[in-house]
Amino acid sequence: MENWQETLKKLIELIGFDDYTLDVDPEHRHARIFIHNDPNLVRENLPVIVESLNHLVQLIARQHDQSPLYIDVNNYRKERENLIVELARATARKVVATKNEIPLPVMNSYERRLAHLELATHPDVFTESVGKGKGRYVIVKPVGERPPSPSADQSRGSE
Repeated sequence: MENWQETLKKLIELIGFDDYTLDVDPEHRHARIFIHNDPNLVRENLPVIVESLNHLVQLIARQHDQSPLYIDVNNYRKERENLIVELARATARKVVATKNEIPLPVMNSYERRLAHLELATHPDVFTESVGKGKGRYVIVKPVGERPPSPSADQSRGSE
């Protein structure tokens, strides 16, 4: 897609927003959108807005044989990433203290990957993704419980 700026403007306006700021960085495949219309409506629906825009951008990119952009709206993804990383760290501390495995909440594949990567170098814990489909989640386990093995579901930092 040669002009992501124009494409994203059209998408945002078709959704019904007319007061927004758009910053596209095609070199780094990233776009930041700040929607100023109806802050309460946007805040309540932000996860759906972000997921929907990213899905549409992926479809458009695929149609034009391009790599998609990573879309963040009102810093939702950035804040969510920070939350996932901090949750993984806090869970690792608790696992080390209690010597018990602790599951993280259900997450999408990108969020599970963030948790795996964050704990990959932690010497006292390892991670494992379990569950099926949209119900997959990460379990943080103490290293002494069972040594990590290189299987598809178990990792020290990969999905």
